Amino acid sequence: QVQLVESGGGLVQPGGSLRLSCAASATAFSFIAMGWYRQAVGKEREWVATITSSLNMYYADSVKGRFTISRDNAKNIWYLQMNSLKPEDTAVYYCFSRTASFESWGQGTQVTVSS
Repeated sequence: QVQLVESGGGLVQPGGSLRLSCAASATAFSFIAMGWYRQAVGKEREWVATITSSLNMYYADSVKGRFTISRDNAKNIWYLQMNSLKPEDTAVYYCFSRTASFESWGQGTQVTVSS
């Protein structure tokens, strides 16, 4: 199994930027897809973005044009660059990875957008 650890969350002003990172515990896995979900207080979990092994990228409409997902060459770290942040982006962000046999989730990192 893979352990995932998110980092980069914090408090940011509206219109500001943050970059989240997700680090996997090993580099020996062939990830089919990597990405991010988020969950705001009192709200249902929302899918945010996915990047595939073929470098296809998919975004929720709510973040398209503002967020960018990427990964490193080793495919053991992936990122979510968040620009033009809005208060409604406030949530706990969870990274995930998927192989042919299993999926893994991080513990989450808090992103708060507030003036």
